[in-house]
Amino acid sequence: MKKGLQNILLSATAALVLAACNLSTAQNSAVEDTQIGLRNVELKDEANVKNPLITWKGDLPGSNEVFERSYENAPPLIPHSLDGLLPITLESNMCLTCHTIEVAKEMGTIPAPQSHYMYLSTGKKTKEINTERFNCVQCHVPQANAEPLVKNNFKADFRNTESNRTSNLVDVLNQGIK
Repeated sequence: MKKGLQNILLSATAALVLAACNLSTAQNSAVEDTQIGLRNVELKDEANVKNPLITWKGDLPGSNEVFERSYENAPPLIPHSLDGLLPITLESNMCLTCHTIEVAKEMGTIPAPQSHYMYLSTGKKTKEINTERFNCVQCHVPQANAEPLVKNNFKADFRNTESNRTSNLVDVLNQGIK
């Protein structure tokens, strides 16, 4: 008889737990896809997607203000128009006409950093831009005066005053590794 009572109590407890779980899911119905993220339209609806208005900072190279990097060793933003410079392929990369180390010194442009002249996985240095890094716009994007879509209180903490304009990635890559 004791076992029978225990089984009844155990069954009643399980039923109450299941009922409580069912009630909480009924009250919190599924989240609509229009409530997720910043998009505000159904995920399957491409026709009504409205991108925010962005003013691209894109005059001729050398004629624009250069924005600081977002954080130390962040890829710098492109401070000029990309008209006539895209697409970037292994065979045709117009960025390199101004940003290789040799040419940048002569033209007064920002040179590609040392990290672009080596294979980061092996440390092997190369004379030309590493072929793994030929697609500049994979990391670098044009500057724009765009309002943040969400509040952001991030403040970059640069180790020195040059870090907001240059890269020392090769120097700090293995910091702390012995």
